[in-house]
Amino acid sequence: MPLQNRVDPFGTIHIVEARGTMMGNRGGRVHDPATKTLNKRFASKRWIACVCEFRGRQRNVMGHSYTELFFLDEVTAFAAGHRPCAECRRADFKRFSQVWCEAFGMTDVPKADDMDEVLHRERCVSGIGAGVIAFDDLATLPNGAMIALEGLPYAKKSGQLLPWNFHGYSTPIERSETHGAHLTLLTPPSISKVFKQGYHPTFHHSATSGR
Repeated sequence: MPLQNRVDPFGTIHIVEARGTMMGNRGGRVHDPATKTLNKRFASKRWIACVCEFRGRQRNVMGHSYTELFFLDEVTAFAAGHRPCAECRRADFKRFSQVWCEAFGMTDVPKADDMDEVLHRERCVSGIGAGVIAFDDLATLPNGAMIALEGLPYAKKSGQLLPWNFHGYSTPIERSETHGAHLTLLTPPSISKVFKQGYHPTFHHSATSGR
């Protein structure tokens, strides 16, 4: 039976069978091990995105440790406000931190806690989230940024918008098709700025399957 541990781009956690390509957590346990049901939205400000396999470790999903969450891809994890794990994705974490430093004109590379503090204020679940954007803003959004178009999630890639679902992306639409629609930015603004600076998030294979 599927567990409630699958995250959408809004940061909401669902019960679905599709697991996705990445795992992560929200700083600890947010479920009751006895019932395997959620009892809060996050445990701390440290929301991370991890690889599903690391050094042969085996986990009892939604047991007595932290709550394992799953994402379609890195683009989805970033939209929900999760950043690369500093252990299992050390290289990605260092690259993300360095590009963050460059994007914000900082003298020193930020620590994980510093970035988490900022992201916690921007996430849809824990912060202000989902800021309204204008149609013209779509042209300047970087690849990998996700928006909500009339309440449904889309990822920007190569000038097009890819409709998102738990199994992958479907046929893209052109930006022009969104004219006059209600648009909101799902990806935290700070992460979008890091994308603009040169961090390229990984898409699910369905985003490049010839569609």
